Amino acid sequence: MNLRLARKQRARAAATVRADENRRLFGRNAAQKASDAAERSRLAKTLDGARRNDAPSEPTVE
Repeated sequence: MNLRLARKQRARAAATVRADENRRLFGRNAAQKASDAAERSRLAKTLDGARRNDAPSEPTVE
């Protein structure tokens, strides 16, 4: 197989994958985006609520 054709085919496949990801991320309506943002916020609050306060925030090296 010609290397030039193989490179072009690989580039086309990568572009297709990138296009699919962009369609998934940016091809949504406002309600779906708001729903995702609310879900991320809820998960962040749950995680912060479960965080232990007795653990030091940064390990000390002596």
